[in-house]
Formats: sequence, structure tokens, C-alpha cells
Amino acid sequence: MLTTITPSKESSVNAVCPPSCICNDETLTVVCKENLLNEVPITLNPSIERLILKQNRIKTVDVAAFQFYGSLRHIDFSFNQLVKIPPQALVKQSRLIELHLNHNKLSNITDKTFVGLIALTVLNLRSNYLEDLPDKVFKPLIHLKELDLGQNRIQRIDSGTFEGMSMLKVLFLDDNQLTRVPTISFQFLASLAELRIGLNSFRNLTNESFLGLNSLTTLDLSGAELVNISDHAFQGLNNNLRNLILTDNRLVTIPTKQLSKLSRLEELSIGQNPFPSLLKNSFKGLTNLRNLVISGAPELTTIESGAFSDNLNLESLALISNKRLSYVAEGVLTGLPNLKDLVLRDNGFTTFKESLAAWPELRKLDLSDNQLECECSLVWLRDLLLQRNTTHVLCASPSSLKDKPLKFLTSEDLGCSTYVGSHQTIIGAICGIVVALIALLLFLAYRYRHKVHDVFKNYEWRKQTKVNTKQAEYQKTFNDDEFIIRTAQHQTLKPIPVTEL
Repeated sequence: MLTTITPSKESSVNAVCPPSCICNDETLTVVCKENLLNEVPITLNPSIERLILKQNRIKTVDVAAFQFYGSLRHIDFSFNQLVKIPPQALVKQSRLIELHLNHNKLSNITDKTFVGLIALTVLNLRSNYLEDLPDKVFKPLIHLKELDLGQNRIQRIDSGTFEGMSMLKVLFLDDNQLTRVPTISFQFLASLAELRIGLNSFRNLTNESFLGLNSLTTLDLSGAELVNISDHAFQGLNNNLRNLILTDNRLVTIPTKQLSKLSRLEELSIGQNPFPSLLKNSFKGLTNLRNLVISGAPELTTIESGAFSDNLNLESLALISNKRLSYVAEGVLTGLPNLKDLVLRDNGFTTFKESLAAWPELRKLDLSDNQLECECSLVWLRDLLLQRNTTHVLCASPSSLKDKPLKFLTSEDLGCSTYVGSHQTIIGAICGIVVALIALLLFLAYRYRHKVHDVFKNYEWRKQTKVNTKQAEYQKTFNDDEFIIRTAQHQTLKPIPVTEL
């Protein structure tokens, strides 16, 4: 375990703090920012642990100067004019934990550059002029955990570049000139958890592009100019990958099949791609997805039914600045039982349906910067916004309500009184017509009551006559003579005794 060295009285007395620098012998920190320094001061307290030399004019690391400061744990050379670091210039810095060399003009590093930095855990080389990374260049850094090589000009990474870096957790390779993923170079990075490799020119991800990165939890491929992703490009990442960033590429469809292999994925950002719609089961297989961000998709117009049918654990959905997005199918959001945060900001919506989502159950809601037509159908939304501490939702039309907050408008402002009045007028007119018809029928019945009576009387007479006629016909069928004859015949028929048989 490293211990802090307290400066001796002799070292404090002999130390000289350069003009405009801040030297603190209690915290063992020296800060010389924007001092126009051309070299590392050699008159500082030899026991200092933090040396901040940001924004100066230093062009090289003086080997002799650093021989005086063997207790350094933090060095910041950022925003200088460093063009080279002599071999073994930092060999005496066995206690150094962080080294910041970002925003300089370094174009070359070798396997001798970092010799002696056995305790280093953070190395920042962002925004330099590095073009290639030779074999074993970082091998002395056996305890390095974070390496930032972003914003350089790297075109080539040798197969053994990362040899000896078994403890590396975070690697930045973004914003370089790589044309393919340096898969073979990853073989020594079994502990890598975070890889930022966007803003390159890959175009295609071949099968097993990230082979060997079995511990990877975050993969950033934003701005990598991806057009195609092979079916097994993410092979080997399915057990641990939690966060995938695919924004700002050239994907014309959601890579559903490729993503389905990442069953443990929890966060996905896939905006700024030219896909026109989210189809049914677009994110099939992502059953653990909790956070989905789709922003700046220029061609996105619709979200079809069932788009999130496999994502029932989704808690946060952000659809932001998709200027043409105006349609979300019925039930798409209500089918997400765990949805708590919903951001629909700066899209092409002109209205929102009350049935679109379980609005009262949302923890966060942002509907701002849409082109809303404020009318009576949005009274429910006005009432919802009044109950919540949300961002202002402004009206885009009609012109009389333009740029006015919806939550502060009255029902009359939204035209509800006119709407209700017109319906009442129609209902009243129908009732009036019905009453008039009933009155007319009663009037006619009273005026022609005698004729009506005669009609009913004739009807009853005809009905009675018909009954009498039927009775007469029935009686005719059996006259008296026939009845006598039939009776006599019946009496002559005697039963035959059983004994006579």
C-alpha cells in the first residue's frame, strides 16, 4: 500500500514556487496553469504528489527534471505542445497513478516510453497525432485500468499492442481512422468492460468482431459509418453486454436478428440512423431491455403495433428530435407495464391520444417541442399537465394559441364551449321535431275522431260477422237428420261376448 510522504523542513525551505504557480505543501500539490512555461520547474518541493502543468508551452518531458520528484502520483501535462517523450523519461515515477498527456502533439510512442510506470492506472493520450500503435507499447503498464487513445490519427493497431494489459477495464479508440475493428488485438483484454470505438470508418461488422472481450459490458459504436452488421457480429458478448450504442450510423433497418443474441442487454441507443419505421418485434429477444433511446432519426415516421412486444421490462423510452415521427400505433405503450419515464420531445406529433399510454403512472413525462394543435380533444392532457411538474407543452396552432402553454389554457380557449354548444343545438333540434310530430298526430286524431270511430266500428262489425259465419258453417256440417242417423248406427253396434268366440 502506498503511503503519503510528508515533506521535510529542509525540502520546504529550499523549494521555490515559480511565479503565478500555486504550491501547497500541506496537500503536496503544485498547480501551474496558463503560465507560459516552456519546461518542467526543477525548484519545487521534492515531495510533491500532484503536479498540474496544464495549458503551457512545454514541448518535451525533461528526464533530469523528473528525477527530483519521485513521490508523484498525479501528473497533468494536458493542453501543452508536447511533441515527444524521451525513452525512460518517467522511469523514476514508480508511484505514479495518473498521467494525462491529452491535447498535445505526440506522434510517436514506443515500448520504452512508459518504462517504470508500474503503478499507473490511468493514461490519457486523447487528441494527439498518433498514427499507429506498435507491439508491446503498453506492456510496462501492468496495472493500467483506463486507456484513452481517442481523437488521434490511428490507422493501424498491431496484434500485440495490448500485450500485458490483463487488468485494463476501459479503452477509448473513438474518433480515429480505423477501417476495421482490430479484433486480433483484443486477445489480451479479457478484463475489458468498456470499449468506445465509434467515429471510425468500419462500414461493416464482420462475424465475431469482438472475439475475446467476454467481460465487455459497454460497447460504443456511434458514428462508425456502419451500413451492415453480420448476423454473428456480437458473438461472445451475450453473457455480459449491458449497454450498446449504435447512434449516428447508416442502418436502414433495425438489426433485429443481430441484437436478439444480446439477451442481457439493458440499454440501447440507436438514433440518427435512416430507418423509416419500427416494425413488429423490432427488438425481439431483448427481454431485459430497460432503457431505449431513439433520437434524431431523420426518416422515422411510424411505430407499428407490437414494436416493443418483447420488451416488457422497459422502464425508460426516449423518442427525441425525430422530426417526421407523428404516428404511434394504438396500444404500443400501454402494453409496457414497467414504463416509468417517457420522453416524446421534439418530434412531429400534432396531438396525443389519451389511450396512447398509462399517463398517470409515469414518473417522468416530457412532451415538449411538438407541433401540437390545441383543441378540445386535448383537455385531458391539459388536466394531466396541471397535476404534474412537467416542462411546458406549447401550442403550435391555431394561430391565436401559438406558443401558449397548454396547461394554462381554459376549456373555452380550447374551443370546448363551441363544441358542446353545437352538439346541444343538434340534440335540441331533434327533440323539437319529435315533439312537433307527436303534436300533429294528436291534432289529426282529434279533428277526425268521428271518422276514426267509424273505421274502428266497421272493423269490429266485420270481425263479428266473420265469426258468426264460421259458426254457421260449422253447424251446417252436422244437421239434425245426420246426427240422428249417426246416433242410431252407433247403438246397433253391440259388443261380441268372449264366450261366443
